[in-house]
Amino acid sequence: MNPKQSVYPLQPPRERGTWRAFALALVMHVLLGLFLYHGIQWQNSTPAGAEAEIWTEIPPTPAPRQPPAPPAPPVRVQPAPPVDQEQADIALQEKKRKEQEAAQRAAQLAEQQRQKALQDQQEQAKRQEAQAREQAARLAAQKAAADKLKQQQAQAQKQREQQQAEQQKQAQLKQQQLEAQQKAEAEKKAEAEKAAEEKAAKAKALAQQQAKQKQQLEQERRARLSQLQGMAAQSQGGNGLAKSGTGSGSGGTAASPGYADKVRRRVKPNIIWAGATEGLETVVSVHCAPDGQLLSVSIKKSSGNPQWDAAAANAVNASNPMPLDINGKAPASFLITLRPAGSS
Repeated sequence: MNPKQSVYPLQPPRERGTWRAFALALVMHVLLGLFLYHGIQWQNSTPAGAEAEIWTEIPPTPAPRQPPAPPAPPVRVQPAPPVDQEQADIALQEKKRKEQEAAQRAAQLAEQQRQKALQDQQEQAKRQEAQAREQAARLAAQKAAADKLKQQQAQAQKQREQQQAEQQKQAQLKQQQLEAQQKAEAEKKAEAEKAAEEKAAKAKALAQQQAKQKQQLEQERRARLSQLQGMAAQSQGGNGLAKSGTGSGSGGTAASPGYADKVRRRVKPNIIWAGATEGLETVVSVHCAPDGQLLSVSIKKSSGNPQWDAAAANAVNASNPMPLDINGKAPASFLITLRPAGSS
């Protein structure tokens, strides 16, 4: 027995060309990596977002399909030196198998990348569409809010204009009422002043008339008194003192029974009195000449009201001359009782 074979166990024969096959596989992997690195466009950067204003809904745009990656160029392998036919077939089959596996892996990777790119594009399109819809909805909401605000502002402006118009109308109405009231008060004041002026003028005219009548009566009385004194002097030179008639009431003892009515009818129209009438009664003493001319008028008994006493005396003075009696002469003196019209 061979001692070398007893030490080492039996082993299968070592295949020839293993290192060559390994070198070929390494070269194929390097070429495949270069192809994948330069032949496929990698999209590592995140696409920038885009903004767009869409007013109407548009159908989604299909994502563009990328063309399939070009097939890898054939790798030219330097022919190996002739070897054993069996080992060459095995190496060739192993090479084909590895090439097929590499091609499958490359195709799968390219398909995965294409699917991923397509999915990214679809997602990006969906995001853009969602952003467009969101922006359109936001713009529509902003427009609706702006329209609503504009409508509210228009309504508020209209209400303010109506309030201002109403305030102006009320102010004009108040001004008109105030002007009408002032005008009425002015007219009333003017009427009152006019009435007061007319009353004062009437009172002044009456006072002037009464003063003038009183002055005239005084002058006539003095003239008659001088005349009577002259007649009395003549009577004393002839038959002695003349007797003057005296009486009481309206006629006295020297007057006839109807003389009182004559005096009443003469004096009554000349009474001017607008005050109270209750309980007023004045007795006036009258001295007159035989022809009826008044010589003196005085208050014999007062009523207690000086104004009525003055009105009674003025009425007697305004009745000058006094009526004559049935004998053609007036009594020398008599009393007249005067009451205002309507008194009890």
